[in-house]
Amino acid sequence: MSLQSTLRPGTLTKLLQETLANSITQFPPEALEVIQAADEELKERKVGEHALKVGDSLPDAILSDASGKSVSLSALNEAGPLVITFYRGGWCPYCNLELKAYQEILGEITNLGGQLVAISPEKPDNSLSTTEKNALTFPVLTDTGNRFAKAVGIAFELPIGLQKLFSGFGMDLEELNADTGWALPVPATFVVDGSGEVVLADVDPDYTRRLEPSDALAALESCIVTSA
Repeated sequence: MSLQSTLRPGTLTKLLQETLANSITQFPPEALEVIQAADEELKERKVGEHALKVGDSLPDAILSDASGKSVSLSALNEAGPLVITFYRGGWCPYCNLELKAYQEILGEITNLGGQLVAISPEKPDNSLSTTEKNALTFPVLTDTGNRFAKAVGIAFELPIGLQKLFSGFGMDLEELNADTGWALPVPATFVVDGSGEVVLADVDPDYTRRLEPSDALAALESCIVTSA
């Protein structure tokens, strides 16, 4: 039976576009130049090009939840399909919008027998803050050292220009994150069936763009129907 998502298709994209338009008016021209140059550098480096693709098997990982407890992804996957979203951190407004959008369809994911997890390099204390700030009721996990992001093929070093810009804004990723230095994951969403096979992979180095949660929900429903 098809489930109608409570989040209308295109809703997240619209919010992201509005946030981008507003941020462009807030940043000084020199900051925008740094951001644009960094975007071009990441394109040239082909960041995310070797990420997991549909048909690949999800590697296992031991992550930490917001309380510091270890969580095995393979153990979660044994209980059913997973929707996994990688975000940069609670400091990123685009990530917060995405996390809230997934919270809105959490009931649909659960009703389909799936589980939703969000992963970032944030220290557990900061993941807890992100959870509380966005009123999230699904696991928000810490990927220490970006080890899982590296295994998935989406970890990258932030361009030097952005490192300096972030530092100028008082945002020290080396302090916020768990042993990652200035490395981040490319924002990405994977839907994995009960056997650990990737059935949807969305990876985009442009951090202002995200997969619509309704698309992840449709992929989850499809793999449930296929396995029935």
